[in-house]
Amino acid sequence: AACRFGYRMSRFKSDDRGRFVVIGVTFRLRPGGAPAIKYAELARHFAERGVASPSLAETRQLVIEVRRRKSMVLDPADPNARSVGSFFMNPVVATAEFDALAARIIADGVAASPDEVPHYPGGPGRLKLSAAWLIERAGFMRGYRRGPVALSEKHTLAIVNRGGATAADVVALAREVRDGVRDRFGICLHPEPVFVGISLD
Repeated sequence: AACRFGYRMSRFKSDDRGRFVVIGVTFRLRPGGAPAIKYAELARHFAERGVASPSLAETRQLVIEVRRRKSMVLDPADPNARSVGSFFMNPVVATAEFDALAARIIADGVAASPDEVPHYPGGPGRLKLSAAWLIERAGFMRGYRRGPVALSEKHTLAIVNRGGATAADVVALAREVRDGVRDRFGICLHPEPVFVGISLD
């Protein structure tokens, strides 16, 4: 409670941003406890496999499988695994802003109806959009490359070091993607990683 942990948020990313560097954590786990399946993709996979009450071991294995398909597991043989993970957070907008965005997207022929624009509950009067969908519809496809950096071939939210990239190279591609989405849709994407000594602005 003192850290005010929430979905991709804590006091370390808000009031105390820049004040601390977290160098270690301790987890208190319940041996043999039931897994909490809150991630929709996991629930869907278990449902497809007919597993109603997965064990901790089954849940762990499925999480690794899902993450490996997105190159989000360390694997020296997978060039797409050389990333900092998902780079941009899914934007959350007011319902009225979503309605206006969906109308523009439909008018531009990108989608035929608001239902084709991925969105999820984001709190009272707010909706969460898919950053990956916006990135791809702004013209940045999987594998899009600028010199030694690229978007992952499996997951457009990940910026991958193709060999010899610097932090400046990563930031330059991130800035290009962010600006492209803003220019196309009027939505500003925010980075998930915390930058130290360099800025996306």
